[in-house]
Amino acid sequence: MTPLSQATAAAMDENPLELLPEVLLAASAVLGLLLGSWLPRARQWLVGALAAAVCAAGIVAAALAPPTTAFDGSFVVDQVTATARITVLGGTLLVLVLSAVPLRAHPRESEFYVLLQLASLGTLMLAGAADLLLLTAAYLLASVPGYVLAGFGKDAYGTEAALKYYVVGAFLGVLMLAGVTVLYAAGHGTSYPLLRDGLPSAPGGLAAVGVVALLAGLLFKAGGVPGHFWVPDVVQGSAAPVAAFLGTLPKAGALAALYRLGADVLPGADVPWAGLVAVLAAASMTLGNLAAFFQTDVRRLLAYSTVSQVGYLLMPVAVADRTDLAQPALLFYLAAYAVTNLGAFAVVCALPGRREIAGFRGLARDRPGLAAALAVCLLGLVGTPPTAVFLGKLEVFGAAFDGGLAWLAVVAAVNTVASLFYYLRWLAPAVFPSRPGEPYDVPRTAAVTAYGAAALSVVLGVSGGPVLALLE
Repeated sequence: MTPLSQATAAAMDENPLELLPEVLLAASAVLGLLLGSWLPRARQWLVGALAAAVCAAGIVAAALAPPTTAFDGSFVVDQVTATARITVLGGTLLVLVLSAVPLRAHPRESEFYVLLQLASLGTLMLAGAADLLLLTAAYLLASVPGYVLAGFGKDAYGTEAALKYYVVGAFLGVLMLAGVTVLYAAGHGTSYPLLRDGLPSAPGGLAAVGVVALLAGLLFKAGGVPGHFWVPDVVQGSAAPVAAFLGTLPKAGALAALYRLGADVLPGADVPWAGLVAVLAAASMTLGNLAAFFQTDVRRLLAYSTVSQVGYLLMPVAVADRTDLAQPALLFYLAAYAVTNLGAFAVVCALPGRREIAGFRGLARDRPGLAAALAVCLLGLVGTPPTAVFLGKLEVFGAAFDGGLAWLAVVAAVNTVASLFYYLRWLAPAVFPSRPGEPYDVPRTAAVTAYGAAALSVVLGVSGGPVLALLE
């Protein structure tokens, strides 16, 4: 049998149910394109309803999927993939709810839902990729729909955001492709098992160059230093639901991919992975916090907050091959951060006309439920008990200590205390009396999403013990 016929036979033996969440998203996106071409404008919400149903079905499929590999080991279904699937699909479902009212009867409503699903699909493929070629394809699939979503409004701010997002993504994407080429030359393969066996005998400098270039592309998707330049402009300039999606969910796929590289590929290679990622983690959390201190636009403040949060999320990635605490710490923090950050963005979506911190004056008196949700989410991002991020930070600090990076845990603790300033600076106006003539008109779907995300953040924090046991 020829190699081509062997590959064909292997592909025919694959079970598509192993990739059921991804298959559902892809099928729903294609069907959404067809439906959007025929449905009248007033009925295009059906494409969004289909996408929401697919996300819910995908969450169930991800929770029930057994550990396995697909397509000759190029895609891995394990605890990391399962958690990323549930986090991304659940977050996409929340973004779909946030988008329902602003996009109702929009001329390109169905296109928005399709792009959102394709970007989510690319993120899921990033999380499960175990081959550099699949990782590169997933990077492109997660990025290109995001460029379009950033400029979806076709206004001046959205166009500028999309252009900056594309330029940074294209440059770092080319750098990532160069890194893949170098690693292929160094490890004599693109699959992770081949690289794990080949990189220890490769020249250290060659492997290090490939890893650094690959790291640059994945940090662009995560929004961490040095690939963070797009984050503030895209989050500020794009529509609020798009900002919620791009500022939160791609991180799950990128950080899962980074963790898999550190845990499955680089042990034994002559690459200073722990030190390099630790320095980038410290830089991300420090730069993000310092930049957030001076922001008055709430979206820009949340943008720099996401940059700082990537720093905490990189801590278990740095010690991926040094301690067994790294995996549950990363996965729990990812889920906790996603639901808490989406809750904060949901409050922003509920008050679309209030872009500045001062615009939230009087929120506690006029909309006490929204003020409570905002307080839970912002204090949760700091790491205040009993929210989920508090437990997540304890876990990542413990993983850093156990992995021999105590100095990084100290830097993270100092940054956590410093971040309290700008979160409280946003909350403070909410308790002041509102000015006359400033009614708070709130879309019901966005308000319900904010309440639900805040409640889920607390529930996840209280029930963290059993959840962490599942993630180990």
